[in-house]
Amino acid sequence: MAKLLYGPRIAKGAPLLLGCSATLFDPSGEKVLLTRRADNGHWVLPGGGVESGETLAEACAREVLEETGLSVQVVRQLGVYSNPDMLLTYASGGRFHLIAHNFLVERVAGEPSTSDEVTAWGWYALADLDALSLMVHHRQRLDDAFARQPGAFIR
Repeated sequence: MAKLLYGPRIAKGAPLLLGCSATLFDPSGEKVLLTRRADNGHWVLPGGGVESGETLAEACAREVLEETGLSVQVVRQLGVYSNPDMLLTYASGGRFHLIAHNFLVERVAGEPSTSDEVTAWGWYALADLDALSLMVHHRQRLDDAFARQPGAFIR
């Protein structure tokens, strides 16, 4: 189970983990696709770790396909997140300083579904987010996505 710890420069000395997430808006442009994680029950943007030998865009598309059954294409980068005051920990003992890229994506094919990593999915507007049990670090990504800034956020 993934858990976050916070403190001043808590990630110092931890190995870096490169991740990505995907922001897919519904046809109205008012709601985004969120998934509920199987390991901790929190809602997040689809995404995960980047594997060696793949680009960030490939990793993003692969993670969305694995988690939701949707084929997507990366449109552009929305933000880069590298908070050294956050440490990502796993029950297995792994501790990482997460560097995550969030991308705007568009659907190429498929319909959303669940998987072994995702127990539920849904379309949510900005006003819906406070009622969800979101993983804290995804709230910033969602706020940035809904801000619709033309350039990428660097945080």
